[in-house]
Amino acid sequence: MKIAMVAAEFSTAEANELRKAMATFRSKGTIGMLEDKMVGRMIGRGYDAEFAHRCFNQIKGFGDYGFPESHAASFAHLVYVSSWIKHHYPDVFCAALLNSQPMGFYAPAQLVRDAREHGVKVRPVDVNFSDWDNTLEPIGPDQFALRLGLRQVDGLRRDVIERMMLVRDTPFTDLEDFKVRTNADAGTMRKLAAADVFRSMGLDRRQALWDARALKDAPDLPLFATGRDEGAEVMFPLPQMPTCEHVVADYQTLRLSLKAHPMSFLRASMTRQGYSSANDLKHMRNGQRISMAGIVLIRQRPGTAKGVCFITIEDEVGVANLVVWSKVMAAYRKVVMRARVIDVRGVVQREGDVIHIIVNHLVDRTDALDRLSNDVPDAQMTTIPKGTHRHPRDVRVIPKSRDFH
Repeated sequence: MKIAMVAAEFSTAEANELRKAMATFRSKGTIGMLEDKMVGRMIGRGYDAEFAHRCFNQIKGFGDYGFPESHAASFAHLVYVSSWIKHHYPDVFCAALLNSQPMGFYAPAQLVRDAREHGVKVRPVDVNFSDWDNTLEPIGPDQFALRLGLRQVDGLRRDVIERMMLVRDTPFTDLEDFKVRTNADAGTMRKLAAADVFRSMGLDRRQALWDARALKDAPDLPLFATGRDEGAEVMFPLPQMPTCEHVVADYQTLRLSLKAHPMSFLRASMTRQGYSSANDLKHMRNGQRISMAGIVLIRQRPGTAKGVCFITIEDEVGVANLVVWSKVMAAYRKVVMRARVIDVRGVVQREGDVIHIIVNHLVDRTDALDRLSNDVPDAQMTTIPKGTHRHPRDVRVIPKSRDFH
């Protein structure tokens, strides 16, 4: 590009066009059109015609080989550095990826699960300890815990949290203290309460939501500024919120949960029905039939795969990779494209430690998530009857998958 700019007086825009043409490897013929322009200008400026053609032929050669080679070298370097950091500093790696969201194949829930599996201690979001970004907290010599940041809370504004951090010289004691010192509006208070971030004040999600309802945005009136005479407020103990409902609320507000995985609450029923887990795949032989279910993480349908779709699903113990051939894709297209929880029947394909499931039957079981959002004890979960009123937020129990085409 430098030669083109000096010898043929290419403008910055023309040089960028040349760069793009090299990246297409002459698949669109753009490089040929630029050849006439560059060679013609060089000859017009007094360069020998043979020399001008030789210069451009070297550029074409770089487009055929050097350009992909340089990309391969840069990607190899990035992969090595990333792998080194992930191996030696999994806490740093996870925090950096979470702070860079949205990006990449994996959602926050999968990044945190992988970090915990590699020995990283992960601490929940809390208004007394969390910053906007995910941070590292020392827990020993050269050891750190990952503290989830308030950026994980759905719908929060960064400037509100930064204002909170400025006044957090001493811990917040209750919701009223938090509201007065941060000047947070009622909507922000309810979002924080729904995300269960007031635990250090002794408030769980349900109690915090209840108390947040009593906080208003309206200023105090002078009539009531001298004191209150309505007597002591009567405290009512609220029913314990089931763990499964906590997990659903975590996913709705934080896109992840440290309390449990949604599939863990369905495992007993699935085991009775003969479903395998991701851990069972390690012990299965090639060609063995399998039934499995999990949350859809990733869908990929590369243009070079001749209609084959690759799906990654996750249960409470790990992930499984599905291969959906084009005929199966055509038969179950609606399920493949829409299911959040998918029921898979297929055959194990194993080559050493590399395991795939070749799919021959799929069922959309997103309805199973309804059981988790119903306000009943964990041991008594039942499917929500049709027509039951649901909170608008309950339609999004699990964040969307990451799809690539």
